[in-house]
Amino acid sequence: MNTISISRRRFAQLLGAGAAAAVVRPTLSFAGSPEQVASSQVVRLSANENPYGPSPKALKAMSDAFDLASRYPDEHNNVLIDKLAKINGVNHDQILLGDGSNEILKLCADTFTGKEKGKLIAADPTFEAILNQAGVNGAEVVKVPLTRSFSHDLPEMLAAANQGLIYICNPNNPTASITPKNEVREFITKTPRETTILVDEAYFHYADAPDYETVIPLVKDHSNLIVARTFSKIYGMAGLRCGYCIAQRETIEQLRPHQMWDSVNILALAAASASLDDPAQVPNGRRLNGVARAFVTGELDTMGYKSIPSQANFIMFDCKRPVVPLIQALKQRNVQVGRLFPTLPNYMRLTIGKRSEMESFLAAFRQVAV
Repeated sequence: MNTISISRRRFAQLLGAGAAAAVVRPTLSFAGSPEQVASSQVVRLSANENPYGPSPKALKAMSDAFDLASRYPDEHNNVLIDKLAKINGVNHDQILLGDGSNEILKLCADTFTGKEKGKLIAADPTFEAILNQAGVNGAEVVKVPLTRSFSHDLPEMLAAANQGLIYICNPNNPTASITPKNEVREFITKTPRETTILVDEAYFHYADAPDYETVIPLVKDHSNLIVARTFSKIYGMAGLRCGYCIAQRETIEQLRPHQMWDSVNILALAAASASLDDPAQVPNGRRLNGVARAFVTGELDTMGYKSIPSQANFIMFDCKRPVVPLIQALKQRNVQVGRLFPTLPNYMRLTIGKRSEMESFLAAFRQVAV
């Protein structure tokens, strides 16, 4: 038994790799021993992560790729891009990989916003990462409140646009709500070509409403449209960091100079590629999320707390009081939930975990909400 095989075996153990889908993964900690972590029993429902983790195929692919850690990932970049191009019906040169979709958002902010480039138009509230990056670039950031139905107010966003970048998160984080497909399609058609549109579809795989659809097919007719996707959510790879965007080739070439070389590591590439080959990963993830989401929203509704209709792996519900004390009280009971979103100070964002985790949340919430 050589050193490489031992290392690979140990690596697979740490990842919890195995052929069986029902696999027990060890709890890892970089701040203390596994025993200390286990004793704390923290229920983490704060970051919209997938509690079921990557596909078994992805775990095995990472184990197999361990021998390639000494090599640059160029060839594996191309393998993943080819698969994504085929799945999405686009060309190889229309896809750019990123270190999570967060890198894609950063590249868009760096390319299209700034004092000499234009402002950023975004909903309020929405995912803040791109707003922060645009601010770093010195761009004006215009926040347009969501509508009463928690969709993007696209007419107001278009009225505020002047070159620069419009960011649409659909389904939206933190509200888990969607903007209807007809409204999005009309908006994209009306937006002047000098203004770039970035549609963030991080939660695309969870959305099943008849009034929702991806806008990737519209890319071929709109040179100012970019669509971002991620492997962090339904594919359970948040800690591995792999995302991508789809746009016309000329737009991809505008983004590329702002990106550092080889930003996606070899293990993430291997896992992402293998995930696409697992036909069970997406439907199983959607089903498990749907069951747990229905359970917790039903319990909250019985208690008198109404949720915004969710099309994602999290919910946002009205606590009918300032949420910060509740967040703090839950944390004291080892339950972590989403942060404050100032526009909705009485609303709590809650990641959908496993059934047992949702039961732990409900038990703690009943204690602090009295």
